[in-house]
Amino acid sequence: MKKRLYEFIFFRLMGWKITGANNLNVNKCVFMVLPHTSWHDFYLGLFTRGITEVPMHFVGKKELFKFPFGWYFKWMGGKPLDRTGGLNKVDAIAKTFDDYDELRLAIAPEGTRKLVSELKTGFYYIALKANVPILPVAFDFGKKEVKIGEPFIATGNYLEDMNQVLPFYDGVVGKIPQRQFIR
Repeated sequence: MKKRLYEFIFFRLMGWKITGANNLNVNKCVFMVLPHTSWHDFYLGLFTRGITEVPMHFVGKKELFKFPFGWYFKWMGGKPLDRTGGLNKVDAIAKTFDDYDELRLAIAPEGTRKLVSELKTGFYYIALKANVPILPVAFDFGKKEVKIGEPFIATGNYLEDMNQVLPFYDGVVGKIPQRQFIR
């Protein structure tokens, strides 16, 4: 029932579509979600998760998980990220993959909804250290399309690997285009 409601809202009322959902058949991965320019990306991810019925998780700054919405974000698959104290977050997050048979972690490499000139590399090194594939995901507001790419295995050469992955995002338009990363 919930899935049908999501489909009605997402497909019929909002006019969006999902392509590449057949690539979601991996139990563990890091979703590389670009561009991340607006809070609207969050509910698009929730609709995508509900429609595909594939469990997906995300990390967010720990402040999101405080009252009054903290319970909601945890219920929706969120994991709080404490960015203080010089903790090695990449290693800590990569290790969490050992604790689950199924974990699909969505990370926005821009690290913010503001314009950035470079992507943060944490998503890449989490996937590399956890030995899980990266799945490129794009919320294309220009085409009203959630695009899910082919799983990609990191080789350890970040620059070469990004030259392979980033073309997937060519032509994708974020909700607020002037905020999106452009390579």
